[in-house]
This record gives sequence, C-alpha cells and structure tokens, in this order.
Amino acid sequence: MLYLIRHGESTSNVDKTFTGQQNALLTELGHRQAACIQSYFLGIPIDRILSSDLKRAYDTALPLSRVSRVPIESTAALREIYGGKWEGERFVDLQYLYPDDYALWRYDIGAARPTDGESIVEISQRVCDAVEAFVRTHPEENIVITTHAVPIRVMLTKWLTGGVSGMQDIPWVPNASISKVDFVNGQFVPVEIGITTHLEGMITNLPGEI
Repeated sequence: MLYLIRHGESTSNVDKTFTGQQNALLTELGHRQAACIQSYFLGIPIDRILSSDLKRAYDTALPLSRVSRVPIESTAALREIYGGKWEGERFVDLQYLYPDDYALWRYDIGAARPTDGESIVEISQRVCDAVEAFVRTHPEENIVITTHAVPIRVMLTKWLTGGVSGMQDIPWVPNASISKVDFVNGQFVPVEIGITTHLEGMITNLPGEI
C-alpha cells in the first residue's frame, strides 16, 4: 500500500503565497498536524518513508520516522512544482500579474504552466516516473510518501484518469492529510483521498482563490 501525505501547514500557506520550491517552514500548527500522523499508522507496519527534500515535507515525516524507526529517504523528485515567476507571490495577485497563465491554472490546470516555471505535464512525468519506479521495485511494501499539493494531485489524476487532462476534477488535499493508493496487478488504484480523521479537527486547506 502507498500512503501519500501532504506536508503540514506552512508559513506560506498562512501568507497565501505560491510557494513552489521555496523552502517554507512548518508553522506551529503544521508541526502539531505532523505529530498527529503517527496515530493513523498505529497497527500499520511501515517499510519505507520517502520525502521531498524541501523542509516542510521532510519535517512532516520526522515524527512518524522517529516513532516507527524507519529512516527518511529524501529526493528532489518529490518536490513541489517549480513556480517560476509565481514563487513568493500572493495567490490573489497572480490573476493581475499573469492573467492568461493564471486563468489556465484556475480553469484548465492540466494544461497550465506557472509563468517561466514547470508545466503540469512536466511535474506529472517527474513525480509519477519516480514514484512508480520505486513502488515497482518494492511491490509488497507499505510505503509512506510525504510531499506537496501538486505532486499528490498529479499522481491521483494519472492513476484515476490516465493523464493530466482530468486534473480539474481531482480535488486538492488538506495539509497533513493521507491518501491511500493500492498497487494491484501492476496498476495504481486510489482507495481513499484526503483522509483527515487523525488530525483531531486541525484541518487546513489551500486558499479558496487557488
């Protein structure tokens, strides 16, 4: 089984800025959300923990790693989308600064590319290729992956629809939520998306204007 975990609330989530590959830190609430994740895995053996090498994702994996005594394997392949000129800008300002590119992001995200950044097609290839290769090498293991909103959304979109064109219909997942994906007969099958029962009501989402 594959468990996809979005990082806990970050400082840029609070500021409602497009973080991309900037190294934002977890907030106090984000650390508390990360600490709650271990309760979900009580009774579930963990064989491997993979993480984006960006600090907010790595720090989200740390409490689970310490309790389970499974080391974190970090990789740049699981980083958030590179946002180009959008990185550090407020979401509310993007519609005025880059109206055409942001309109695609809002209404046809599968065809989008942040201005001078990485396209959805490119991040889908980057993330899905890395995760699929790893899982196929360890098909019987329970694998936890801590990463970011766009990587999780492109993985779920590919495994549910076969590509990125249907991404508009796949929801964003909350901070520190868990999505379960089974690996059956060589296929990735999403079982449950955006689980938050372990968060004890500490649920935070992406801003509505995204």
